[in-house]
Amino acid sequence: MYKILKKEYLANNIWLMEVEAPLVAKSCQAGQFVIVKTDEKGERIPLTICDYDRERGVITIVLQAVGASTTMMKDYEVGECFMNFVGPLGRPSDLCELTVDEIKKENILFVAGGVGTAPVYCQVKWLKSIGVDVDVIIGARTKDIIIFEKEMEEVAGNLYMCTDDGSYGFKGNTCDMINELVKNQGKTYDRVIAIGPMIMMKFVCMLTKELGIKTVVSMNPVMVDGTGMCGACRLQVGDEVKFACVDGPEFDGHLVDFDQAMKRQAMYKTEEGRALLKVQEGETHKGRCGTCD
Repeated sequence: MYKILKKEYLANNIWLMEVEAPLVAKSCQAGQFVIVKTDEKGERIPLTICDYDRERGVITIVLQAVGASTTMMKDYEVGECFMNFVGPLGRPSDLCELTVDEIKKENILFVAGGVGTAPVYCQVKWLKSIGVDVDVIIGARTKDIIIFEKEMEEVAGNLYMCTDDGSYGFKGNTCDMINELVKNQGKTYDRVIAIGPMIMMKFVCMLTKELGIKTVVSMNPVMVDGTGMCGACRLQVGDEVKFACVDGPEFDGHLVDFDQAMKRQAMYKTEEGRALLKVQEGETHKGRCGTCD
């Protein structure tokens, strides 16, 4: 059993929880995720790691209550326990494979939106701990749904806030902010890492491809089972079929077929859609989603 040590409401039905999970905390790296199961009847919920404390044996997760399972999860209180807390899963950030000297040679920009701000914080905090400063954009529709601003200020080299309605920071979306930094302020970047809603990542990648900036995205939003067996997170990445939970969750954003991924995400929500995907995708579907066997 995995005890909840802290619970905090952030904004927009988004909750932060610190969970006692020493084995996960001991070996996790930035970019990985965990699967949480509340009880025997609960669904498996994949959540990207927001922060970790190896000494305390604690993992921080952030969830948005949008469905039955996440709503049930957010109702758990401090002192209560989750039945399962499995991880670390997935591949760590590509940056973890580089030496500190190699990372310092790059100008890196993180672009965060919505709940995606939490895993961005994890990576930026880790980079700060090894002496690397990076720029960060946090984008939101309005000021009242922004999360992790103060925490990000403490670890980012430069933090840029933007809102679609102009209620806080720069008026415009994340793409507008990138254009402002690159085209108007003369900033140069070697790598962009975008984590957030699918539509945001799609348009960020379209822009950075035009600007010639290598871009990495996290495809956590399409994950369901988290083991590569359900087929929900099947992606077309260039000429290859990949699964976000076992091959990612991070991929070259310029190779991801976002339109296909978003279409599959919508289809997968219905029994009829899952059955159709199984027929269309054959052996590469991976089945075993509960209705496809």
